Amino acid sequence: QVQLVESGGGLVQPGGSLRLSCAASAIIFRFYAMGWYRRAPGKQRELVAGIATGGSTKYADSVKGRFTISRDNAKNTVYLQMNSLKPDDTAVYYCNAKWSYVSDYDGPGDYWGQGTQVTVSS
Repeated sequence: QVQLVESGGGLVQPGGSLRLSCAASAIIFRFYAMGWYRRAPGKQRELVAGIATGGSTKYADSVKGRFTISRDNAKNTVYLQMNSLKPDDTAVYYCNAKWSYVSDYDGPGDYWGQGTQVTVSS
């Protein structure tokens, strides 16, 4: 059974940083494109960042230059480093996995984590 388990969320002040992690199990991780999505209250889910199997990345315009997605295939884990956080970044962040063989991120796929809450507030 595929499992994606997110961690690292919490409460942070504006301008602060957090690093989210998503550990995957029961998949051949290196064959999966991985993505981070978020849903803020009253808003639709949106792509935050994605990373293809070969390492190419894709970011939402709102997070470019502040967030960095990376993956460690040896640890079956994808990360989202979030810097210069803003109140508008407050949301539940979800990890996603999609079996993929294309060079660019083309998610989302069928597998989702349970989500981790990120709250940016003073």
